[in-house]
Amino acid sequence: MKYVLALDQGTTSSRSLLFDEKGRVTRSAQMEFPQYYPEPGWVEHNPEEIWTSQRETLEAMVAEAEGGTIAGIGISNQRETTVLWDAETGEAVYHAIVWQDRRTAERCRRLKGEGREGEVAERTGLRLDPYFSATKIEWILDHVDGVRERAEAGKLRFGTIDSWIIWKLTSGRVHVTDVSNASRTSLFNIHTLEWDEALLKMFRVPRAILPEVVDSSGVVGEWRGIPIGGMAGDQQAALFGQACFDPGMAKNTYGTGCFLLMNTGGEAVSSENGLLTTIGWRIGSEVTYALEGSIFVAGALFQWLRDELKIVETASDLDKMAATVADSGGCVVVPAFAGLGAPHWDPYARGAVFGLTRGTSQAQLCRASLEAVALQCVELLGCMERDAGMKLLELRVDGGASKSDLLMQIQSDLLQRKVLRPSHVETTAFGAAALAGLATGVWKDRGDFQRQWELDRCFDPSGEDFSGIKARWNRGVERVRGWEADLQ
Repeated sequence: MKYVLALDQGTTSSRSLLFDEKGRVTRSAQMEFPQYYPEPGWVEHNPEEIWTSQRETLEAMVAEAEGGTIAGIGISNQRETTVLWDAETGEAVYHAIVWQDRRTAERCRRLKGEGREGEVAERTGLRLDPYFSATKIEWILDHVDGVRERAEAGKLRFGTIDSWIIWKLTSGRVHVTDVSNASRTSLFNIHTLEWDEALLKMFRVPRAILPEVVDSSGVVGEWRGIPIGGMAGDQQAALFGQACFDPGMAKNTYGTGCFLLMNTGGEAVSSENGLLTTIGWRIGSEVTYALEGSIFVAGALFQWLRDELKIVETASDLDKMAATVADSGGCVVVPAFAGLGAPHWDPYARGAVFGLTRGTSQAQLCRASLEAVALQCVELLGCMERDAGMKLLELRVDGGASKSDLLMQIQSDLLQRKVLRPSHVETTAFGAAALAGLATGVWKDRGDFQRQWELDRCFDPSGEDFSGIKARWNRGVERVRGWEADLQ
């Protein structure tokens, strides 16, 4: 039996999953790691804790694979999170600054004031927002003693988490990233497929620290003799794993955040509605682009209800409690804990709950939280359909929260579209495995695993009128926008 091992390095945990030749998960291991919040709006990880957690799950899977051959390793990762480390010792010079971090909001606002956002969008498909890697790199270079000098001397390396993991796997022999991750840095030109000199100058980033950009499917190195053959940012990996290979196909991943992507084929479609243009993957000479809507808080909202408010103990408890009420009783949750992503791009927005009365129950707050995740996706899908000039008939879903039947039904009702959940929702990890399997000969072509996509359940819209819920949501969003900026 041949296996492909997927490393799925996420925002709150590291996982390793073994896939067999039929695309089935045979084993998995997961380990959470700490989150650090040194100041309001700041989010950090310890890079060594990321690596340790990933290595331990990896070791567990290798031990479990006795009797079979691991043909290749694929990697999916949290994307914009930024690490800088010493080229010789491999020691990180600062904590990883996480994609949710908002500390560079003022820097982004200054660049917008200088009229630079159009240039960034034209070259990268992205917005000027602290979400992306460039201003995170710049912040570390400017705020950690001696780091800029070491970087300019070529003594440091930068990477998103895929680069960091591959560096560790290969004991510092390989410093690479793939096009999908490079396209999330605000330093990579998605049209020329190269690091962009004008952007490097704008963000004051030395070229010497940047990784080589490679295909999403292709052997770049090895770990204990096992080829490392695939890598992609987690959302692009999920698009691939959902077999969204044709232009117009779309998926939504419900994880810490929510990420809606539509395949646009070989055309980099510019958004007029606040979305991002990004690279899905590159295999050989073929580049596939996508439109993306990024929501910063989805599953993180459910974690907040569990860990901070102590309303529920598990995600399934949240579902059960929310199902005890027919509606949210006019309660609206806007979970802008880390600002608002697409289509608003407001790093100064903050979370709020509206419509509370003496009669508002915990169950109604739970239901309003499920609605909040779904309503953010409704907004994104409308933007995406206007950009693409077409109406989506269905939406493929994955990620941990997609296991919630109640959330998926709410999503279908509010979208007024079919919502399709596959038989296994580990599509991010499977996308990474598929890219590696293609590179190592486990699968001959995409058709081999495209046929393995199986429907678990189709959620059909009820046809009820939800305009009141949507109107209250829009009012809530308008009220939280610019919250912190107004107080400065």
